[in-house]
Amino acid sequence: MTLDPQLILDSLPLIAQGLGITLKLLFYSSLFGIALAVITLLMRISGRWYLSWPAQAYIYFFRGTPILVQIFIIYYGLPQFGFIRNSILWPILREPFTCCVIALGLNSGAYVSEILRGGVLGVDKGLTEAGKALGLSSPQRFIYITAPIAIRLSLPAYSNEFISTLKATALASTVTLMDVTGVARTLVSQTYAPYEIFIAAAILYLAFAWISYVALAWLEARASRYVKKGN
Repeated sequence: MTLDPQLILDSLPLIAQGLGITLKLLFYSSLFGIALAVITLLMRISGRWYLSWPAQAYIYFFRGTPILVQIFIIYYGLPQFGFIRNSILWPILREPFTCCVIALGLNSGAYVSEILRGGVLGVDKGLTEAGKALGLSSPQRFIYITAPIAIRLSLPAYSNEFISTLKATALASTVTLMDVTGVARTLVSQTYAPYEIFIAAAILYLAFAWISYVALAWLEARASRYVKKGN
């Protein structure tokens, strides 16, 4: 087998046509995941079992099952129920794009919630005690002391999760979405050259992963600019 570099170059602009869908999936699922993660975190640290247990069950399920299975359950499984097809949710759940956003967001939310929880647990208790001594209420201590520090501590791990979500968007092609991987699969069926086509797709994923890494590294450095570095 010989590698055709020209085919790789020719395929790049064609595969890039699916980049818009990939970036939309990444943006909306990450936004949804962060919102879910914050809600789940607050449930976990509420100290109330009837809030903590459902949050733990959600985290356990979505961290313990493959994301491809989660996409199939939402896209293929839920429409099997008549009450779903007759509900106000059907216009959302019948679209592959929104199903993928929901699945990716639910999966990301479970991981990000644990990342944020690690950040909260990493905050020095002396700081919250100082806030209490100053007369700050519990919500004020969380908002003004715990949350900013926890976010800064969570950024390195969140960077990895963000890039993992980017790579997971490739699974959207299994439910007919023409994202980067979906376009690549179509080109493979036309050219019978999977090696070159998927190398081109990999180049696009690598390029955006590098851009994301640099942007998040800058954000991390920005958030830590007042932190004294150890010798």
